[in-house]
Amino acid sequence: MEVRKERSETAAGLPGQQELEAINRLARTPLTAEQVYTFSLRLCDNEVDRDFERFDGAALERLGELFLGKSGIFDHQWSARGQTARIYRTEVVREPSMTTAAGDAYCWLKGWAYLLRAEKNADLIAEIEGGIKKEVSVGCSVRHSVCSICGAEGGGCQHVKGQVYDGKLCFTELREPADAYEWSFVAVPAQRSAGVLKRFGQEDRQLARLREEAALGRKYLAELRREVVRLAMLADDCLDGGVFARAAERMEEPELLAMKDAYGVQAAKRFPAMPQLRPRSVEKREDAGAFQV
Repeated sequence: MEVRKERSETAAGLPGQQELEAINRLARTPLTAEQVYTFSLRLCDNEVDRDFERFDGAALERLGELFLGKSGIFDHQWSARGQTARIYRTEVVREPSMTTAAGDAYCWLKGWAYLLRAEKNADLIAEIEGGIKKEVSVGCSVRHSVCSICGAEGGGCQHVKGQVYDGKLCFTELREPADAYEWSFVAVPAQRSAGVLKRFGQEDRQLARLREEAALGRKYLAELRREVVRLAMLADDCLDGGVFARAAERMEEPELLAMKDAYGVQAAKRFPAMPQLRPRSVEKREDAGAFQV
């Protein structure tokens, strides 16, 4: 996410009259243009991020409302000492000439923030102007996280984020934001152009456990599918492995277990297990019998 300085203003970081009015709606004591430094920033967008998640367009509109008046901090450390700036205006910017990985028109949420021209902020203002402090990410909660392939909620399906199914990328779409907590200056944001920190309130631990269990389930099914394909290829030389593997991707555990048993029996008939020890010869068995009691 890039901090963007608006050169259309009367001077670098100085707000115009309308901007100042919007700022003073948040301030307890009216501020003058000379008392504040303003800058604009890219909060988040609708592109698939590094975690294979993204906001939909409606979510960006709602986040624009929720982020009004929210504080900027550092590295998502929730401390009053780290408060640096506050957002006083937002706007969803649409760029129809650009297309996301999901195939729709690209758009992003732009915010305008201000901070006081106080001594303690002098270094931060210099770093913003110098392009050192650029990347930011947002902390928010959403009501729904939906699989892009099947529409299942909250990882409740077997699709794996980042995998491609029938030519479609699997990712999680974040819908209906419930709250916006803060935005932070960070070193590496989750989104390539912006940055997102997804938070889910008091359900963090439970969701983490459910995600771990879902990941184990997906791993088990992936291994089961590979074993079914292996046995099928052993049982039938004429089988097209690629076609069968794609068909197996659509099967769930009961079907896979039934096919594993069936193909396992056929494969065992074609390739019976060889004994590891040679049987004793008849002569040796007969000779040995003379010494048996």
